[in-house]
Amino acid sequence: KELERILKACANGRRLAILKFLKRARRASVSDIAREIELSFKSTSRHLMVLRTADILDREQIGLEVFYRIAEPMKPAVKHILSFL
Repeated sequence: KELERILKACANGRRLAILKFLKRARRASVSDIAREIELSFKSTSRHLMVLRTADILDREQIGLEVFYRIAEPMKPAVKHILSFL
């Protein structure tokens, strides 16, 4: 069930682009991610929520800004997917 949830969350080009960016950047704000993947703030937030719901990302709010990073400890399936990005 967990593997299915992770694979469904990653089965989208924009979400893969988010993961690729966070793999490199380690941590980024929603606006930085939106700029990187060339998508609106609102659409980027929706994609981030899908990844967070699948326990792929961690979220941290500092003041008004929300930051995301790849969740630790990393699930084996996530680690495997990231190895291709």
